[in-house]
Amino acid sequence: MLTLCYAAKGGSGTTVVACSRALGTPGPVLLVDLDGDIPAMLGLADPERPGILDWLASRAPLAHLDDLLVDATPNCSLLPATDRGPEPPEVDPAAVESSRWDDLVDWFGEWSADTGGSVVVDAGTRRLPGSFREQCPHRWLVTRPCYVSLRRAARHPATPTGVVLVDEPGHGLRTRDVETSLGVPVVATVRWDVSVARAVDGGLLLGRRLPRALHGVFDRIAA
Repeated sequence: MLTLCYAAKGGSGTTVVACSRALGTPGPVLLVDLDGDIPAMLGLADPERPGILDWLASRAPLAHLDDLLVDATPNCSLLPATDRGPEPPEVDPAAVESSRWDDLVDWFGEWSADTGGSVVVDAGTRRLPGSFREQCPHRWLVTRPCYVSLRRAARHPATPTGVVLVDEPGHGLRTRDVETSLGVPVVATVRWDVSVARAVDGGLLLGRRLPRALHGVFDRIAA
């Protein structure tokens, strides 16, 4: 299974959702960081090697991707964005030729076949080529029940297969409003919880257990 998590507006919680999906998945999982925030959120050191964005911008063969992987947990491998400090390099994924993305999807398939695992991609707010997005069977838009967020999501070039709703208190919009606005179902609801915010701020999301608000959220979603 290949799941793409993205947002139309910054601060929606995409990286938290992607990490929670990956860390809560039984069996092997590959967590792909296209936005550059995952190591900090998990409390991992910045990788001392190139990352996926560097590979996309290069002519390196597919085999080099295996050398970029970092062990996040015994079951979760991380494909980081870059090793060039805390910020990702100035690589525009949308400008990378489509054949490079096609090769990447093929590699995801090979990794899944070899390990029996699933792939979760955190794209954040990065614009990705439509050809790549369409090859992701699960395209999850992460949003809060916010009018501005939904307005941007409705104009976003990506077409989600489902919505992960971060249910933040104080908003008047409900699940039905989100589904009506975007024309796709809410596949999961993540309840906003201060313990999640504290875990993220402390780089402690990679703990012995996920915060209660994130535990089991995606269990009922079909693979």
